[in-house]
Amino acid sequence: MSTPVPGNSPPRLDALTGLRGIAAWMVVLFHARALLVDWLPAPVIEAAGYGFLAVDLFFIMSGFVMWLNYGPRLRRDGLRGAPGFWWRRVARIWPLHAAILLAMVGFALLLLVTQRDMAGYPLAQLPLHFALVQNWGLTDSLTWNHPAWSISTEMGAYLFFPFLVLAVRWENLPPAILIACVLVCAGLLYGVFRMAGEPSLGGQIPQLGLMRCVMEFSIGMLIANIWQAWRGKSVACIAMVATAIGVFALMFAGFAPATLALPVAFAAMLLALALDAGPVARLLGAPVLRWLGDASYATYLAHFPLLIVWKLIFVDASLTLSPLSFAGYCAVLLALSAALYRWLEKPAQRVFNRALPLIQPSQQTAR
Repeated sequence: MSTPVPGNSPPRLDALTGLRGIAAWMVVLFHARALLVDWLPAPVIEAAGYGFLAVDLFFIMSGFVMWLNYGPRLRRDGLRGAPGFWWRRVARIWPLHAAILLAMVGFALLLLVTQRDMAGYPLAQLPLHFALVQNWGLTDSLTWNHPAWSISTEMGAYLFFPFLVLAVRWENLPPAILIACVLVCAGLLYGVFRMAGEPSLGGQIPQLGLMRCVMEFSIGMLIANIWQAWRGKSVACIAMVATAIGVFALMFAGFAPATLALPVAFAAMLLALALDAGPVARLLGAPVLRWLGDASYATYLAHFPLLIVWKLIFVDASLTLSPLSFAGYCAVLLALSAALYRWLEKPAQRVFNRALPLIQPSQQTAR
């Protein structure tokens, strides 16, 4: 889950790593669901339609992890530590994104040569995508590698994070105040979506995605501080489980809008899981799920372009995939995720981080 920086030893929360792996495959199923309607039961297809909410889990987990890994260091170094933090985050997310985007450029040029539709691949927007600012209100639709919109908004949250860390001594605030701050963030997010007339967190992504990410990232940072105050208290874990269940119940009963309830429920759920040391945490922290979590970024970025190619090859006039064909897609995606993680993502991150002394000469390089 975490990559420690010098001088800090963030705990390994393997359950959250495993959950991240599951969440990545929820997004895979969300994008593939329309191709599976011939053989998957309707309730499963309906449930898969909510897979986009895994992105909200990613945002909250990201804020949680960033605080544990970098909050104390940024507190110590102040804004002079910000360039090093930003460079490490670029090293973490940009190389794989750029490599997949380059592959998609090759695919789009092939479409151009063969005179096929290129509406989803506007060449004029490529600089925005390579700079990871495509979802900062600069475009009006999702193009190229659609899931990368969330990576773009993460970059916005990373830019904001050092200032947020230094704004308040969050670690000194009592949990009650931190919980109130979580509710404020959720309320602000709800207010923005309500003013936009949008009832779903997945709606109007080009316009609302950045706010969605920054607010949920902030919630993640806040619950990391709550976790540090409540760590080792089993009663707190039980209380958070009850909170998550209660908020979900209110939402499904129609007493709480989804754009308000879901961030709160997800925050309580993630906090409960981080506090848990029981069978659920052990199950999610199993080696197989940890591996899925480690490779989840590669899975998340690669699954959409692979699905496009897979549809061109294997989808006929029925516009569906057979169970065997979908199993083949999942197997190829697993292998591709492993290869990208091992031979591109991690080596490129190390190469980028070797240049860190040039960005921040007074600081030691951290992975």
